[in-house]
Amino acid sequence: MKALVYKQVGKVELQERPTPKVAAPTDALIKVTKTTICGTDLHIRKGDVPSCPPGRILGHEGVGIVEEVGSSVTRFKKGDPVLISCITSCASCEYCRKGMSSHCTTGGWNLGNTIDGTQAEYVRIPHADCSLYPIPKGVDEASLVTLSDIFPTGLECGVINGKVQPGSTVVIIGGGPVGLAALITAQFYSPSLVIMVDTDANRLKVAKEFGAHATIGGGDLAQADVIKAVRDLTDGKGCDTVIEAVGIPATFELSQKLLAPGGVLANVGVHGTKVDLFLDDLWDKNISITTRLVDAVTTPMLLKMVEAKKLNPAQLITHKFKFGEIEKAYETFGAAQKHEALKVLVEM
Repeated sequence: MKALVYKQVGKVELQERPTPKVAAPTDALIKVTKTTICGTDLHIRKGDVPSCPPGRILGHEGVGIVEEVGSSVTRFKKGDPVLISCITSCASCEYCRKGMSSHCTTGGWNLGNTIDGTQAEYVRIPHADCSLYPIPKGVDEASLVTLSDIFPTGLECGVINGKVQPGSTVVIIGGGPVGLAALITAQFYSPSLVIMVDTDANRLKVAKEFGAHATIGGGDLAQADVIKAVRDLTDGKGCDTVIEAVGIPATFELSQKLLAPGGVLANVGVHGTKVDLFLDDLWDKNISITTRLVDAVTTPMLLKMVEAKKLNPAQLITHKFKFGEIEKAYETFGAAQKHEALKVLVEM
């Protein structure tokens, strides 16, 4: 089969690989029909994720058709259309029972990380009964690739961890796909103000279309200007929730300076290097800082929202590629500002 492989730092390559097989009674083999590229895949390509070695088939998002199931799989059968979760869950270990399936002792974020992933014609899914979701009838299957990861991540790691609530004020740093997913799902909780900060004018335009009350940036961003703009919008207080959706030291530093007293800094970005924590400024502010790897516990709810037409995941897809063009898709997504790319769809 054809598969997209992390060859070395800075390089991915389309290669021929053996088709995986069902290796445990709880496995399912999925024929992938559509996949996508995540910002985390770009971090892997940069060498920021040491758990993912060269030679790994990348990808942790996708939809497909069940090709084969292990003897213990009861919820799915050959021919079923399914959504692949970015998190595999055994549903029985200590962490899964706490709702922290990202830390499942035999699963978690393993696809495209510690085991081969979804950017391939076939993928083996461990713990299939708890790691796949049936696709509702009448739903646009292509757009559901965004429910594998970015919508649960934006909602769980950003909105829920950030304690967004009715009447609260929110600022999101980073208008990429996950930041925009956080913007969209924050509106489930009726905040009074949502601000998007980014250097990309197109992403700010999109953020406005998706419901942001205000946007800041569009070019070279001076930290002092962003701080002033946020404070001007919040009567000098800062925001109750700050969602960091970039993952670099500069944006984490900025996030700390935008917090209102009692606020929550919800880190979503994947950090590849250390950052500074300004406790000399924050120790008396009653703030909280949260981190999280998505657990995908909100996926069933998000699927219901799509089915009810209260969530339109297709609005995040801007570019489409055939699987043979996936290296080009990486280049496009890696230069998202140049190409005005949000989420890319890769079709088999």
